[in-house]
Amino acid sequence: MLALRSVLFLLFQAVTVVPYGILCLLMAPLPLHVRYKVTTGWPRIVLWAARAICGIRWQVKGWDNLPNGPAVLLSKHQSTWETFFYVSYMPKELCFVFKRELLWVPFFGWGIGLLKMIHIDRSQGRDAFESVVQQGQRKLDEGRWIIMFPEGTRIPRGRQGKYKSGGSRLAIRTAAPVIPMAVNSAACWPKRPWIKRPGLITVSIGPPIDSDGLSPDQLNTEVERWIEAEMRRIDPDAYHHTQAVQGHEATA
Repeated sequence: MLALRSVLFLLFQAVTVVPYGILCLLMAPLPLHVRYKVTTGWPRIVLWAARAICGIRWQVKGWDNLPNGPAVLLSKHQSTWETFFYVSYMPKELCFVFKRELLWVPFFGWGIGLLKMIHIDRSQGRDAFESVVQQGQRKLDEGRWIIMFPEGTRIPRGRQGKYKSGGSRLAIRTAAPVIPMAVNSAACWPKRPWIKRPGLITVSIGPPIDSDGLSPDQLNTEVERWIEAEMRRIDPDAYHHTQAVQGHEATA
């Protein structure tokens, strides 16, 4: 039954993505806020289908921690699910930071190109981050939020990657607070297997962390500490093995 529901879900995405991508391209002459609303309609539809077909539900804790002003959101990244969820349900338009090469991917790349997000041109070398800061400041000034995944890639359930300081550096340079977020999406929508499992995904939004007066390493450490502690709280079963290994090493 899981396999059948997962196949139906994949078919739903395949059937809807191309016509929706064409619709988004037709929206190119319209204002950005209209393009954003139309383009993020597809991820919202996919989330609906994931719930209706695969039984993937969600809950959010800490909505009241989101500020009214500028913010850099730094989130755990386990699955494609949260990339769909954040653009669909966050109260402000989001800007992802992504590699410039993605702009050339048919439909997907064209879509994010139309949304005027933040791209990194790695050929610029050391100037690449300065370009991100300049783009990021403009987006924040426009009332948008910046979202990044400090571990850099999707991390398997119950694991922890190396937290990179790029998001913290950007927050400090733009004087924006950081909003840490934890999400246990891999319990239902893992990184590689195509099988989707029914269940409840929890998104936990932490209190703002003021970047003023902190070094990038200090801010990054605070973000990592909150996210990883919260991951163990919202998904304790996933970390039993890690805790057992740590306990064995402590007594060795």
